[in-house]
Amino acid sequence: MTISTHETQIIVDPDVPLVRIIREFDAPPENVFKAHIDPDLFARWIGPNGYKTAIDHFDCRTGGSYRYVLGGDGFEAGFRGSFHEVRPFELIIQTFTYEGVPDGVALERLIFEDIGKGRTRLTSTSLVDSFEDRDAFVASGMEVGVREGYEKLDLLLAG
Repeated sequence: MTISTHETQIIVDPDVPLVRIIREFDAPPENVFKAHIDPDLFARWIGPNGYKTAIDHFDCRTGGSYRYVLGGDGFEAGFRGSFHEVRPFELIIQTFTYEGVPDGVALERLIFEDIGKGRTRLTSTSLVDSFEDRDAFVASGMEVGVREGYEKLDLLLAG
């Protein structure tokens, strides 16, 4: 089994309170998309190593919602949101809230781009209310969780 060496780019915009994450996967958009909308698959890769994800509910469709809890090592955190637009193999627009900061809602746009030869470029953009919220989001350790989560997703897609 080959582990991808694709770099996860995390870009903090200097002019707008947003974070853009770009990552390529050695799998077609249908497979990468499915790993984002199927609750059983999603729970297997989301978050940093050593943490387990329990899905409370996960209705990934336009107008649906989700809630999951990430836990491990004496830590537990709930996350929830709404799916505003879901277009198969192409786009997910959703809100994202860490329940520890319920007023901090991010608007997220995930684009699944077919880059040929059975590969996908995923671009995720998270827009928050303020630069302070954005900086807190980045300082929260999200970078480790994103990178390790995508490494787990690589393994899941290769299997």
